[in-house]
Amino acid sequence: MNELLTAVRAGRHHDVPPLVLALDRPGRRTALAELKELRKEVRGWDWQRRDRIRKALLVAGAGCHTGAAGCAAWIGGRDLRDWTRSPYPLILASLKDRDPAWLGDLAHRFAGRSALSEAEYTFVGELTRIARVPLPVTDNLVTGWTELVGAARWRRRTRRPLTEILRDDPHTAVLAPRLFEMAELPPQVDFYDAPDSQDHWPGALCALTGDGVLDRSHLVERCVARLMRGGRSVDQRFFLAVLQRLEATEDEEKRHLRDWTAMAADGIAPVAAHAQQVLVRLDARGALATRELADVSGALLFRPEKKLVRAQLTLLGKVLRRDSSTAGELLPAVAEAFGHEGIDIQERALKLVARYLPAAGPEVRELLASAAAQLGPVHRETVTALFGGLVEEAPQEAYEELLPPTPVLRRLEPAPGTVAELVEEVAARVKAHASEHWIPASAVLDTSAGITGFERALDGLVRLARSDREELTGGLREALAGVHFVEHGLSPYMVDPRGVSTSHGLSVVVASLLGLVSERDRVAWRAKTVVTGSDACAHAALNGVLLDRVWEASEAIAAGRVPFLLATPTWHTGAVEAAELVERLRTYRDLDVRPGPADFAQALLRVRRGSGPERAKAAAAAEALGTGEGDRLAAWIRAEDSVAPILRHPATTVSRPSAGTWWQRTTTGARQVLLATRERLVIQRDFPAAFHWLGRAQLPRAQECYHWGPERSSHWTATLPGDPETLAAWLMPDLLFAADQGQRGAVGFLPALAESAGETGGAMHLALAYGLGARHPEDRTAAVDTLLVLAARGRLDGAVLGRELAILVDRDLVKVNRTADALGTAAATGACRTVLTVLAAMLPGLLAYEKTPRGLGDLLSVAAGCAERCGTGGIEPIAGLAATAGRKGSSQTVRQAARLLATFGEREIEERPAPESDRKATIGDQINT
Repeated sequence: MNELLTAVRAGRHHDVPPLVLALDRPGRRTALAELKELRKEVRGWDWQRRDRIRKALLVAGAGCHTGAAGCAAWIGGRDLRDWTRSPYPLILASLKDRDPAWLGDLAHRFAGRSALSEAEYTFVGELTRIARVPLPVTDNLVTGWTELVGAARWRRRTRRPLTEILRDDPHTAVLAPRLFEMAELPPQVDFYDAPDSQDHWPGALCALTGDGVLDRSHLVERCVARLMRGGRSVDQRFFLAVLQRLEATEDEEKRHLRDWTAMAADGIAPVAAHAQQVLVRLDARGALATRELADVSGALLFRPEKKLVRAQLTLLGKVLRRDSSTAGELLPAVAEAFGHEGIDIQERALKLVARYLPAAGPEVRELLASAAAQLGPVHRETVTALFGGLVEEAPQEAYEELLPPTPVLRRLEPAPGTVAELVEEVAARVKAHASEHWIPASAVLDTSAGITGFERALDGLVRLARSDREELTGGLREALAGVHFVEHGLSPYMVDPRGVSTSHGLSVVVASLLGLVSERDRVAWRAKTVVTGSDACAHAALNGVLLDRVWEASEAIAAGRVPFLLATPTWHTGAVEAAELVERLRTYRDLDVRPGPADFAQALLRVRRGSGPERAKAAAAAEALGTGEGDRLAAWIRAEDSVAPILRHPATTVSRPSAGTWWQRTTTGARQVLLATRERLVIQRDFPAAFHWLGRAQLPRAQECYHWGPERSSHWTATLPGDPETLAAWLMPDLLFAADQGQRGAVGFLPALAESAGETGGAMHLALAYGLGARHPEDRTAAVDTLLVLAARGRLDGAVLGRELAILVDRDLVKVNRTADALGTAAATGACRTVLTVLAAMLPGLLAYEKTPRGLGDLLSVAAGCAERCGTGGIEPIAGLAATAGRKGSSQTVRQAARLLATFGEREIEERPAPESDRKATIGDQINT
């Protein structure tokens, strides 16, 4: 036994199997007890020493376990898994004297653990081969199998065909069907939509059905079942691809008639389109009853996808032409399209109803007349001619704008009061973001629940390190065993202002508390928090503020004098109540504790100044403290300026750069609209060096800074929780790239700014305009949330936002169709009046373009829908609308312009040319400006 432990401590893993096999059962139990103690001991070693013995410890512990459950848990231990070459052949060697039944039990237990890798799949396969038991078909084992298959495709110099690999694998027939049972497909099951290719999983699986390796009919049934179940879009597309390649027979299509109707109604667009095609074929064969067609049509015509709706109306038209006696059953289904948002869809359905209305009975005519009453004013003449007196115009209900509740400030919960609670919270936040490699924030999102969780944990570390340091360090060391920075020390990227997150900030404090940071590294790394140079950006500056605070907190913990942090927020927005900060400073004064410069500076930036008597009272209380910090707080509260005052630009003057607006030309010649900020000398004079960037004059730079930050913005907005205008100006380049180049996740900070207590002005409206035109839907959704919150708080100027949108469209920075999608989403929540106000200011410039911009019809459709719901009272007639509605042709733009024009009724439309600045500029004009 002593020889075994000596070999383990020396890291001689190849010597371990024979030494384990030489021990009897009692000897292995005794050795296991010592190995467990050694495992606890090595958690406190430096990473080089741990790495030397980790594999030997893993093999020895696995061989000394006498129970299969304990052995599986030992092998799967996270702190023993940091190896490059697989240790499993050595484990098999140390287990070769075990009973086959015991090995089979181990295989089943290990296969049920968390997702397995290629090496672990091979290990389980060898165990079952030796034990002569069936392979345990678990989801985790299938994941490991797919990883092995993926690796096998690239082991040779040329890519090996997937079908060949699966055909040669003895376990394919057992494991492949499990793919159709898993909740989610493994990421290694790649799929690309190339109809003629077989070298991907759908094509390979279908090829194997032809070879008899897989049961074709079983796969068809499973594909239909999975498509009915729903799930992730990528999984649905995979199963659809398999089903389409299997080409269901006529009997199979008929047997699943109810499934096709359900998919057509509720499936994602590709699935619904396939189901619709199957229904067309079933109808051609006479297998689709009229009642079933009517039922599925009623649901399908309610879908937003125009292509599906048009196809269904075409099918209904064919059936009606074939047998007009079905009009009584089918026309009520056709009338469902009257509620579709597309005016062309409404018109097409109305024509279909008009053609076959004579074949319908009186009851059906009344039903159709009632449905047609919901059609807008643009169809009113046709509806009246068709149904006459049967159409009763519904009484106009008073419109009520539906906006979300005004955000309410929520108090930050106090820091965890016990070591156990704090350790649990810190470990959860650190582990959620721990990574052994550089991973851009675009790939790994900051999983902390906003800034509040970070601030609570940071304050808790300062408080409990002062009172229970030994218990706290012991608990953290045990809870974070196996986390990379605890094993190997802080990585440079974790203390780099370019990519830091709040989780990294906690890691810095924990590493310092555990003694993992040398004095030399601390000094060198803290110096990097000061951002200088002409290329410095807001991301690095705001991240530098966070880093400077956590380094200062680490030093405060080491000194053990600071009772708590001054900058811990009072509210969820990151704001600190002025009266509360005064009380904290009073406690510091009474304890004779000097505030940390960075902590106090951040507290000043977060303090809520209030207004009127409230502001004066807070300033007087701070001044009464009789300390330098109290005097600074009083002066800060009384000051009127924001942190960095913005040089605003008038939204109506855009023909040339205006004061405070920074125009730059890209390679396409388009000018970019950004905002500059003035300097604030008090920041540069009285704040720590890491904060000085915030007080300098900033000219915006329309260039990507590669600081991987948009998804980690919770601490940005909490740095200046009362100054949304300044933050919006500094982070405007992110929003520009979100709209112009498709940077993902850059709009995520806007909703937090909308909840801020600070005043909202031109910067926020310009930022919101960029957000509404962002390329990615999730970013536009964040912008819609911002718009609704601002409107609910009475801080949205729709006319200003509309003009800003027109400017950005004019400069080719925002696409009309994306803006239409965002504003349509806002209108769908019930904010029709708000959206119409924005569009009334945006549309005149767009209607004056000689060439109709793409998406203008969609924008007009949103405006018309809003006008029909809320009316146009108080809205000035839109210049250029009548001219557009009077154009020849039946394009979407002309149709929707006529629809919107009809909502103004008999009101006179004053036709006047759009402002020169609203005309579409040519590339030559832009370059010459």
